[in-house]
Formats: sequence, C-alpha cells, structure tokens
Amino acid sequence: MKITEGYMPYLEYKTYYRIAGECTGNKKPLLLLHGGPGSTHNYFEVLDKVAEDGRAVIMYDQLGCGLSATPSRPDLWCAKTWIEELIQLRKYLGLGEIHLLGQSWGGMQAIQYACEYKPQGIKSYILSSTLPSAAIWEKEQRRRVAYLPQEMQDAISKAEKTDDYSSKEYKKAETEFMHRYCADPAGPESPECLTRPKIVGTEAYTTAWGQNEFTPSGTLKNFDFMEQIGDIQEPCLITSGLIDLCSPLIAKTMYDKIPNSEWQLFEFSRHMPFVEENEKYIKVLNKWMNKKD
Repeated sequence: MKITEGYMPYLEYKTYYRIAGECTGNKKPLLLLHGGPGSTHNYFEVLDKVAEDGRAVIMYDQLGCGLSATPSRPDLWCAKTWIEELIQLRKYLGLGEIHLLGQSWGGMQAIQYACEYKPQGIKSYILSSTLPSAAIWEKEQRRRVAYLPQEMQDAISKAEKTDDYSSKEYKKAETEFMHRYCADPAGPESPECLTRPKIVGTEAYTTAWGQNEFTPSGTLKNFDFMEQIGDIQEPCLITSGLIDLCSPLIAKTMYDKIPNSEWQLFEFSRHMPFVEENEKYIKVLNKWMNKKD
C-alpha cells in the first residue's frame, strides 16, 4: 500500500500528515481527527486497511504533539488553533470532498467545525466515542468514579482539593479508571503503531482539557453544542463502545439530537472500538462511507 508523508507549514511550526492509499472511482478520502488533545495519529494506523477499499485515509498529528510537537505554547492550546489547522490542511491537500472522522477530542473538533464553520464538501461525519458537551461528559465520568473502590475515590477527591495530582494513590486511581473505560497500556501483542515511542502533547491536554478525563477545567471546559448539533444536516455515524468513556447515554444523546444520524454500539469495546473491534469497525466504516459517497 502506498504511504505518503509530509509536512504543512502552520503558524511558525509544521503539521505532519500521513496518507494511506489513494482514491479510486467515486470514493472520497477519509480524514481522521485524533483525540487528546495531544494523543497523536499513531493509533489510527490500525485503519490503514480502510484504504484497501480504494479510498485514501489521511491522518495527521495536530499541533502540539507527535511529529507536530512544538516548544511550550500554552497560549495556542484551544479549539481555534486546531480547527484552523484542519481548515488549512484541507486546503493544502486539496481535500474538497471528504468523510470526516473525529475520535474523542477529534469528534468535539468535528462537531464545533460543523456547527460554527458550516464547511462545504463533508459527505459524512463519523463521530467516534465523542461528546456534545463537557458538562454531560463530566457528569457521566463522575458517575463512574463512584464505582471505584472508596480509597480510590478518596485519593481523587484529595488531589482535586489540594490541586496536587502527584500522589501514587491518585495515579493508581486514575489508572484504574482509564483501564475500565478507556484502554489498557499497549503490550507485546499490540499493533506496532500503539507501542511506538511518541511525543505526547501533555501540555496541550492539560491546558485545553484538564488533569484527567473527569475534570474539564481547561480552555474546553465550557464546550457545549448540545443544541446546535440538531442543526447538522450531513449524515452522521455515531460509534461508541459499551464501556466507553463516551457512555451509551452520551452516544444516545447525540443520536437523538442529530437528525440524519445512525448509531453503532460496539459490545466489546471501551474508548477505542476501532482498535478493540478492528475488523468489525472497518466493515461498519466501509459500508457507511460507500453508502454516503
């Protein structure tokens, strides 16, 4: 399979991109927006197989992480920086008509892009394990924190009261929470793209989101498109796992509000069904895009 890599100048830095495959016939490219902020494109390489269906799959490291890492720039870590980067990348690569998949924070980005920028040429949105508002996300994660052992709940509470997240008790509690609802650390059986060393955008994450998944306190803390998502006219596929950070309540809220939407729930997945149920996810994705091209 043909892999094309390059860099786009952005602000005074550069944005790394990677394209798997090429488009044939009427198939439109699939552009991927990774999570975090600051998670890198790496995990999306498990979707390279989508390109075997005759469609280019384009992924990139958003500014502040991976091969698009920068010096310390907390002033940049807000939605505007990353959405304008997306707009520029579409122009730079000539991506007139696309399917746009955003996972987690990437889905938030896609939602804001759809609602505020009303872009042309989006054949469909794929909203993968994402959220329409920071408030519903926090509410659902807090509900889940209450299922942790009491000593872990206490460690989280203490960290939040003292603004000190360095204790081993807190780290153990956060690790357990993420194991339950997000993913396990990559191991020897994992695909290479999940174990490869990478520059994680920690500053981007803590500045834009917060210290952890259950406490939005950064520049995205007031993210709320709960009403505006009802105005999205393009077809939307919502995907989520049964024990995902994006709980079935959050996914169903989006499904109920977005008029032209379908929802696929992955029974055996947490926050990354495209990794945990890879073959099924690719089948669902190909079927959806072939229908919406």
